[in-house]
Amino acid sequence: MAVNIQTIKDIRNFLHEELRGLYPETEINAMCNIVIQNSCKIDRIKQLTQPEMSVGKSVAEYIKAICSELKTGKPLQYIMGETEFYGCRIVVNNNVLIPRQETEELVDLILKENQGYTGSIIDFGTGSGCISIALSLNLPVASIQATDISDEALKIARANVLINNAKVDLIQSDILGPVHPGLSHAGIIVSNPPYVRNSEKEMMHKNVLDFEPHNALFVPDNDPLIFYKALLSISFTLLHEKGKIYFEINEALGSKIESLFKSFGFKDTRIYKDINGKDRMARGVRNG
Repeated sequence: MAVNIQTIKDIRNFLHEELRGLYPETEINAMCNIVIQNSCKIDRIKQLTQPEMSVGKSVAEYIKAICSELKTGKPLQYIMGETEFYGCRIVVNNNVLIPRQETEELVDLILKENQGYTGSIIDFGTGSGCISIALSLNLPVASIQATDISDEALKIARANVLINNAKVDLIQSDILGPVHPGLSHAGIIVSNPPYVRNSEKEMMHKNVLDFEPHNALFVPDNDPLIFYKALLSISFTLLHEKGKIYFEINEALGSKIESLFKSFGFKDTRIYKDINGKDRMARGVRNG
């Protein structure tokens, strides 16, 4: 039987009916808000106060197409081609990770601890560029460089820098490589490197495993801190004395990250919990 979508309310009913059992109800609600806002160009208030607002046939067909992709497990952000991060519009595809709330918390931590910062920042493994762009827009006098090993990721990051009118110098560089040409000394280094152990794959959702880039997610079980070790080594060359490093981390490895900081001579180390009470961020200060 043909599905008849004529109103905002119909869109919600259709998506809930089609996606029930595939996603939690709370997630379906969130998807509805995003899909309706994108397809009908109306905010959440109007969605709630004007549920009988009519939608055209083209919108109805668009909703059905999106629903079909959602049924495959493809993340909504990839279907829509963009997401929001710390007030910024961030274009995404399957060459970059979808920005998470935890990473917003990392940006928020840096901004709170470095209000009015005017020095240099390097964002290693920038992916979509979300961290460096958010920092650029909120620390407009700071000088920001961002690196990634992936050509495709850097293309997305460049697009996002332009979209948000940010000031970020993008450089291709391998965190694990021996040379990092073009990078300047910085007072802050930040990174959200791969940190999910291969053994943790079985706990991850299908939409992550099947669609997001594995090289930006996973590390070997026998050396899960490989990127943090490399970044701390890099810091001896690129980080100013008394400069700070901020990491997003695996919730299970907080104490090991803190010990790693100390083994490299960092002081004032700290592990921060995210909104869900999990060890998610780390900071260390280079011993001057």
